[in-house]
Amino acid sequence: MSGARRGRFITLEGPDGSGKTTAARHLADWLRSRGEPTVLTGEPGGTPLGEEVRRLVLHLRDVSDDLDPRADALLFAAARAQHTSRLILPALERGEHVVCARYLDSSLAYQGAAYGIDADEIRRLQRFATFEVVPDLTILVDVPVEVGLARKRRGEWNRFEDTEGARFFETVRSAYLGFAAAEPERYRVVDGSGSVEATDAAIRAVVEPFIFPRTQDRSAPG
Repeated sequence: MSGARRGRFITLEGPDGSGKTTAARHLADWLRSRGEPTVLTGEPGGTPLGEEVRRLVLHLRDVSDDLDPRADALLFAAARAQHTSRLILPALERGEHVVCARYLDSSLAYQGAAYGIDADEIRRLQRFATFEVVPDLTILVDVPVEVGLARKRRGEWNRFEDTEGARFFETVRSAYLGFAAAEPERYRVVDGSGSVEATDAAIRAVVEPFIFPRTQDRSAPG
């Protein structure tokens, strides 16, 4: 549609138990309450293929417990390509905002940093899988590893929590903080260790000027 405004793409990232999925839902609800058309989604998932990959890589133990890191990365990338093509890009082109819990940075942190796949290789794979679509804003919901893991009951753990120890998640967290330091124009870091309400308020404070930039004060001289 000629002249239409493209939507903004906001991702929420963070280690396991950071609360990013809840925060993404609350952010999408808040944007809608402000009159902004907004699509809420998350990874792995977002499409029928993505949901099947989610089942494979997170919950189907006879498959996921023995995944080679490269196979793991390729499965996540396949789901991400379908998600980007079929849901994210069409929504953005319709002028809707997209709020997504996890996106390409998750693969850089988990399969790249924590599982040791070469950083350049994993980045090339993500560029291919995402059609080079990079979020306009990425919010890192940061929590200490022990806080995040304590928030999830053992029956709710996914494959990573079942099979990996604290050192793995420390590597993930350090990778995320490194990404935020390297890309300050895209990343904002929010403390997720407090209450849900405090995290939501901090996220809204980040998103407010991004989606609703203040107009110039007409009373100012000049």
